[in-house]
Amino acid sequence: MKQITAIIKPFKLDEVREALAGVGVTGLTVTEVKGFGRQKGHTELYRGAEYVVDFLPKVKVEAVVSDDVVEHAVEAIIKAARTGKIGDGKIFVRAVEQVIRIRTGETGAEAV
Repeated sequence: MKQITAIIKPFKLDEVREALAGVGVTGLTVTEVKGFGRQKGHTELYRGAEYVVDFLPKVKVEAVVSDDVVEHAVEAIIKAARTGKIGDGKIFVRAVEQVIRIRTGETGAEAV
């Protein structure tokens, strides 16, 4: 099993959710986060005053999937989240050693 973590632009969340559902991913965790990468934020004008926005709003989407679904899920995220502009985000894939469903006590693939 693998955990896929994707940091994406907030307005792409629905497209990513639908794309993941299309490849069989049934559960997601979504968190509103702030951060920056190469774009290093930007400046904005508010009531005549200029200020720097260092941390940009992003959404972190996490899902644990079986090994045979990982590549399809990653491809689905890339297709749904890509705008072609800076700040599209990143995807991280990590190994998951153990999963336990609290309600039933199921472990492993049955718990996902």
